[in-house]
Amino acid sequence: MKNSTSNNDNFFERVYEIVRQIPEGKVTSYGAIAKALGAARSARMVGWAMNASHNLEDVPAHRVVNRIGMLSGKHHFEGTNLMQQLLENEGIKIIDNQIVNFDTHFWEPKPNK
Repeated sequence: MKNSTSNNDNFFERVYEIVRQIPEGKVTSYGAIAKALGAARSARMVGWAMNASHNLEDVPAHRVVNRIGMLSGKHHFEGTNLMQQLLENEGIKIIDNQIVNFDTHFWEPKPNK
């Protein structure tokens, strides 16, 4: 079982490497990160990695949203609107937990080999 934990840790660290590259004022999706890692069907695992990242101050987890720009991970942040506040501080407008003009704020991660 130790091996699978090690594999998860490695996957999570690879996710964090990508998330650290997301520019301020941009967002990406769980699926785009999974695709960049060569694991296109692992969007849910990217979500688990993001949920586990909250003690890592250098991982801007608030910049990762679902594929249509919804703040689907917002309940993992302290306070009711912290994720939205962090994004709005970066100039991203949000209405009803949805990023306005999602396409203009979307950042496509480069494939990570």
